[in-house]
Amino acid sequence: MITDPWFFAVALPVVFATGLSKGGFLPGIGVLGVPLLSPIVPATAAAGILLPLLMIMDVVGVWSYRRSFDTGHLLTLLPGALVGTAIGWATAAYVTDAHIKIMVGLIGLAFLAYNLFLKAWAMPNHPPGRALGVGLGVLAGFVSFISHAGGPPAQVYLQPQRLPPAIFAGTSVMCFAVVNAVKVPPFLSLGLITTRSLLTDAALLPVAVIAALCGVWLAKRVAQEPFYRVANVCLAVVSVELIREGATALLWR
Repeated sequence: MITDPWFFAVALPVVFATGLSKGGFLPGIGVLGVPLLSPIVPATAAAGILLPLLMIMDVVGVWSYRRSFDTGHLLTLLPGALVGTAIGWATAAYVTDAHIKIMVGLIGLAFLAYNLFLKAWAMPNHPPGRALGVGLGVLAGFVSFISHAGGPPAQVYLQPQRLPPAIFAGTSVMCFAVVNAVKVPPFLSLGLITTRSLLTDAALLPVAVIAALCGVWLAKRVAQEPFYRVANVCLAVVSVELIREGATALLWR
Protein backbone atom coordinates (compact mmCIF):
# COMPACT_ATOMS: atom_id res chain seq x y z
CA MET A 1 0.00 0.00 0.00
CA ILE A 2 1.20 3.51 -0.79
CA THR A 3 1.87 5.38 2.47
CA ASP A 4 3.15 8.71 1.13
CA PRO A 5 0.94 11.42 2.71
CA TRP A 6 1.42 13.63 -0.35
CA PHE A 7 -0.12 10.92 -2.51
CA PHE A 8 -3.26 10.82 -0.37
CA ALA A 9 -3.38 14.62 -0.16
CA VAL A 10 -3.84 14.61 -3.94
CA ALA A 11 -5.60 11.25 -4.36
CA LEU A 12 -8.49 11.97 -2.01
CA PRO A 13 -9.78 15.07 -3.89
CA VAL A 14 -8.99 13.39 -7.24
CA VAL A 15 -11.06 10.32 -6.36
CA PHE A 16 -13.85 12.50 -5.02
CA ALA A 17 -13.95 14.62 -8.19
CA THR A 18 -13.84 11.50 -10.35
CA GLY A 19 -16.70 10.00 -8.35
CA LEU A 20 -18.80 13.11 -8.87
CA SER A 21 -18.19 12.79 -12.60
CA LYS A 22 -19.06 9.09 -12.65
CA GLY A 23 -22.29 9.94 -10.85
CA GLY A 24 -23.26 12.36 -13.62
CA PHE A 25 -22.12 15.64 -12.03
CA LEU A 26 -19.48 17.51 -14.05
CA PRO A 27 -19.16 14.77 -16.69
CA GLY A 28 -15.68 14.78 -18.17
CA ILE A 29 -13.96 16.11 -15.05
CA GLY A 30 -12.55 12.62 -14.55
CA VAL A 31 -10.02 13.53 -17.25
CA LEU A 32 -8.06 15.20 -14.43
CA GLY A 33 -7.53 11.96 -12.49
CA VAL A 34 -4.36 10.55 -14.06
CA PRO A 35 -2.83 13.99 -14.83
CA LEU A 36 -3.11 15.12 -11.22
CA LEU A 37 -1.67 11.89 -9.84
CA SER A 38 1.12 11.64 -12.42
CA PRO A 39 3.51 14.09 -10.71
CA ILE A 40 3.43 11.86 -7.60
CA VAL A 41 3.35 8.34 -9.09
CA PRO A 42 4.04 7.15 -12.66
CA ALA A 43 1.09 7.66 -15.01
CA THR A 44 0.80 3.92 -15.54
CA ALA A 45 0.67 3.32 -11.78
CA ALA A 46 -1.98 6.04 -11.44
CA ALA A 47 -4.09 4.33 -14.09
CA GLY A 48 -3.74 0.98 -12.31
CA ILE A 49 -4.80 2.47 -8.98
CA LEU A 50 -7.82 4.24 -10.43
CA LEU A 51 -9.32 1.38 -12.47
CA PRO A 52 -10.75 -0.69 -9.57
CA LEU A 53 -12.13 2.49 -8.01
CA LEU A 54 -13.74 3.47 -11.30
CA MET A 55 -15.41 0.07 -11.47
CA ILE A 56 -16.88 0.52 -7.99
CA MET A 57 -18.18 3.92 -9.08
CA ASP A 58 -19.59 2.25 -12.21
CA VAL A 59 -21.69 -0.05 -10.02
CA VAL A 60 -23.25 2.99 -8.35
CA GLY A 61 -23.78 4.71 -11.70
CA VAL A 62 -25.25 1.68 -13.47
CA TRP A 63 -27.74 1.11 -10.65
CA SER A 64 -28.69 4.79 -10.51
CA TYR A 65 -29.18 5.15 -14.29
CA ARG A 66 -30.40 1.62 -15.04
CA ARG A 67 -33.61 3.02 -16.59
CA SER A 68 -32.09 6.19 -18.06
CA PHE A 69 -29.93 5.58 -21.13
CA ASP A 70 -30.29 5.59 -24.90
CA THR A 71 -29.73 2.13 -26.36
CA GLY A 72 -29.18 3.40 -29.91
CA HIS A 73 -26.43 5.84 -29.00
CA LEU A 74 -24.89 3.30 -26.63
CA LEU A 75 -24.69 0.74 -29.45
CA THR A 76 -23.04 3.37 -31.65
CA LEU A 77 -20.28 4.20 -29.16
CA LEU A 78 -19.62 0.86 -27.53
CA PRO A 79 -18.29 -1.28 -30.44
CA GLY A 80 -15.78 1.42 -31.38
CA ALA A 81 -14.81 1.89 -27.73
CA LEU A 82 -14.00 -1.82 -27.42
CA VAL A 83 -11.87 -1.64 -30.57
CA GLY A 84 -10.06 1.41 -29.15
CA THR A 85 -9.43 -0.49 -25.91
CA ALA A 86 -7.85 -3.33 -27.88
CA ILE A 87 -5.64 -0.83 -29.75
CA GLY A 88 -4.56 0.68 -26.43
CA TRP A 89 -3.58 -2.76 -25.14
CA ALA A 90 -1.72 -3.64 -28.35
CA THR A 91 0.36 -0.46 -28.23
CA ALA A 92 0.91 -0.29 -24.46
CA ALA A 93 4.22 -2.16 -24.60
CA TYR A 94 5.70 0.51 -26.89
CA VAL A 95 4.66 3.54 -24.84
CA THR A 96 6.84 4.95 -22.04
CA ASP A 97 5.65 7.00 -19.09
CA ALA A 98 6.96 10.13 -20.84
CA HIS A 99 4.85 9.36 -23.92
CA ILE A 100 1.79 8.83 -21.73
CA LYS A 101 2.32 12.17 -19.99
CA ILE A 102 2.45 13.94 -23.35
CA MET A 103 -0.64 12.10 -24.62
CA VAL A 104 -2.59 12.80 -21.46
CA GLY A 105 -1.60 16.47 -21.61
CA LEU A 106 -2.64 16.76 -25.26
CA ILE A 107 -5.94 15.00 -24.50
CA GLY A 108 -6.58 17.50 -21.71
CA LEU A 109 -5.87 20.49 -23.96
CA ALA A 110 -8.02 19.03 -26.75
CA PHE A 111 -10.93 18.60 -24.35
CA LEU A 112 -10.41 22.14 -23.09
CA ALA A 113 -10.43 23.48 -26.67
CA TYR A 114 -13.65 21.61 -27.37
CA ASN A 115 -15.31 22.98 -24.23
CA LEU A 116 -14.26 26.57 -24.91
CA PHE A 117 -14.43 26.88 -28.69
CA LEU A 118 -16.10 23.97 -30.47
CA LYS A 119 -19.05 22.98 -28.30
CA ALA A 120 -21.12 26.04 -29.27
CA TRP A 121 -20.56 25.21 -32.95
CA ALA A 122 -21.30 21.51 -32.58
CA MET A 123 -24.43 21.71 -30.46
CA PRO A 124 -27.02 23.55 -32.57
CA ASN A 125 -27.07 22.00 -36.03
CA HIS A 126 -24.33 19.42 -36.35
CA PRO A 127 -25.13 16.24 -34.38
CA PRO A 128 -22.55 13.61 -35.35
CA GLY A 129 -23.85 10.69 -37.40
CA ARG A 130 -23.34 7.00 -36.69
CA ALA A 131 -20.04 6.69 -38.60
CA LEU A 132 -18.46 9.58 -36.69
CA GLY A 133 -19.92 8.18 -33.48
CA VAL A 134 -18.15 4.87 -34.06
CA GLY A 135 -14.89 6.72 -34.77
CA LEU A 136 -15.24 8.78 -31.62
CA GLY A 137 -15.96 5.55 -29.76
CA VAL A 138 -12.63 4.13 -30.97
CA LEU A 139 -10.86 7.26 -29.73
CA ALA A 140 -12.74 7.11 -26.42
CA GLY A 141 -11.72 3.49 -25.86
CA PHE A 142 -8.07 4.15 -26.69
CA VAL A 143 -7.85 7.24 -24.50
CA SER A 144 -9.70 5.43 -21.72
CA PHE A 145 -7.13 2.64 -21.79
CA ILE A 146 -4.20 5.06 -21.69
CA SER A 147 -5.47 7.46 -19.02
CA HIS A 148 -9.13 6.76 -18.09
CA ALA A 149 -9.99 9.94 -19.99
CA GLY A 150 -12.36 8.53 -22.58
CA GLY A 151 -15.25 10.74 -21.52
CA PRO A 152 -14.43 13.76 -23.72
CA PRO A 153 -14.57 11.95 -27.10
CA ALA A 154 -17.83 10.32 -26.04
CA GLN A 155 -19.20 13.74 -25.06
CA VAL A 156 -18.30 15.16 -28.47
CA TYR A 157 -20.72 12.59 -29.89
CA LEU A 158 -23.39 12.67 -27.18
CA GLN A 159 -23.74 16.37 -26.34
CA PRO A 160 -24.97 17.52 -29.79
CA GLN A 161 -27.66 14.82 -29.67
CA ARG A 162 -29.52 17.01 -27.14
CA LEU A 163 -30.43 14.13 -24.88
CA PRO A 164 -32.18 14.83 -21.57
CA PRO A 165 -29.53 15.21 -18.83
CA ALA A 166 -30.32 11.88 -17.15
CA ILE A 167 -30.24 10.01 -20.49
CA PHE A 168 -26.96 11.69 -21.44
CA ALA A 169 -25.35 10.76 -18.12
CA GLY A 170 -26.78 7.23 -18.15
CA THR A 171 -25.60 6.48 -21.69
CA SER A 172 -22.05 7.56 -20.83
CA VAL A 173 -22.11 5.62 -17.56
CA MET A 174 -23.24 2.41 -19.27
CA CYS A 175 -20.64 2.72 -22.01
CA PHE A 176 -17.66 3.17 -19.72
CA ALA A 177 -18.87 0.59 -17.21
CA VAL A 178 -18.43 -1.98 -19.98
CA VAL A 179 -15.13 -0.49 -21.17
CA ASN A 180 -13.67 -0.43 -17.65
CA ALA A 181 -14.62 -4.07 -17.06
CA VAL A 182 -12.97 -5.06 -20.36
CA LYS A 183 -9.76 -3.26 -19.33
CA VAL A 184 -9.17 -5.51 -16.32
CA PRO A 185 -7.45 -8.46 -18.10
CA PRO A 186 -5.07 -6.17 -20.05
CA PHE A 187 -4.23 -4.19 -16.93
CA LEU A 188 -3.47 -7.40 -15.04
CA SER A 189 -1.32 -8.72 -17.90
CA LEU A 190 0.66 -5.48 -17.95
CA GLY A 191 1.19 -5.53 -14.19
CA LEU A 192 -0.73 -2.29 -13.64
CA ILE A 193 -3.01 -3.80 -10.97
CA THR A 194 -0.95 -5.18 -8.08
CA THR A 195 -1.43 -6.11 -4.45
CA ARG A 196 0.03 -2.73 -3.49
CA SER A 197 -2.38 -0.85 -5.75
CA LEU A 198 -5.37 -2.84 -4.48
CA LEU A 199 -4.49 -2.10 -0.86
CA THR A 200 -4.28 1.58 -1.79
CA ASP A 201 -7.69 1.26 -3.44
CA ALA A 202 -9.12 -0.22 -0.24
CA ALA A 203 -8.11 2.91 1.64
CA LEU A 204 -9.72 5.14 -1.01
CA LEU A 205 -12.85 3.03 -1.50
CA PRO A 206 -15.18 4.87 0.93
CA VAL A 207 -14.42 8.19 -0.78
CA ALA A 208 -15.15 6.66 -4.20
CA VAL A 209 -18.56 5.33 -3.17
CA ILE A 210 -19.62 8.49 -1.32
CA ALA A 211 -18.50 10.69 -4.24
CA ALA A 212 -20.41 8.64 -6.82
CA LEU A 213 -23.58 8.82 -4.74
CA CYS A 214 -23.09 12.58 -4.29
CA GLY A 215 -22.61 12.93 -8.05
CA VAL A 216 -25.96 11.25 -8.76
CA TRP A 217 -27.67 13.52 -6.22
CA LEU A 218 -25.98 16.74 -7.38
CA ALA A 219 -26.55 16.04 -11.09
CA LYS A 220 -30.28 16.31 -10.54
CA ARG A 221 -30.24 19.42 -8.35
CA VAL A 222 -27.27 21.77 -8.85
CA ALA A 223 -26.20 24.03 -11.73
CA GLN A 224 -22.84 22.80 -12.98
CA GLU A 225 -21.49 25.66 -15.12
CA PRO A 226 -19.63 27.61 -12.36
CA PHE A 227 -17.70 24.47 -11.40
CA TYR A 228 -16.57 23.91 -14.99
CA ARG A 229 -14.71 27.24 -15.00
CA VAL A 230 -12.48 26.15 -12.12
CA ALA A 231 -12.05 22.69 -13.64
CA ASN A 232 -10.99 24.19 -16.98
CA VAL A 233 -8.24 26.26 -15.35
CA CYS A 234 -6.94 23.21 -13.46
CA LEU A 235 -7.04 21.12 -16.61
CA ALA A 236 -5.08 23.71 -18.61
CA VAL A 237 -2.33 24.07 -15.99
CA VAL A 238 -1.94 20.33 -15.39
CA SER A 239 -1.99 19.45 -19.11
CA VAL A 240 0.73 21.96 -20.00
CA GLU A 241 2.90 20.76 -17.12
CA LEU A 242 2.52 17.10 -18.15
CA ILE A 243 3.51 17.92 -21.74
CA ARG A 244 6.55 19.82 -20.44
CA GLU A 245 7.59 16.92 -18.16
CA GLY A 246 7.10 14.31 -20.87
CA ALA A 247 8.95 16.30 -23.53
CA THR A 248 11.83 17.03 -21.13
CA ALA A 249 12.15 13.33 -20.27
CA LEU A 250 12.25 12.35 -23.95
CA LEU A 251 14.78 15.03 -24.88
CA TRP A 252 17.19 14.19 -22.04
CA ARG A 253 16.99 10.42 -21.99
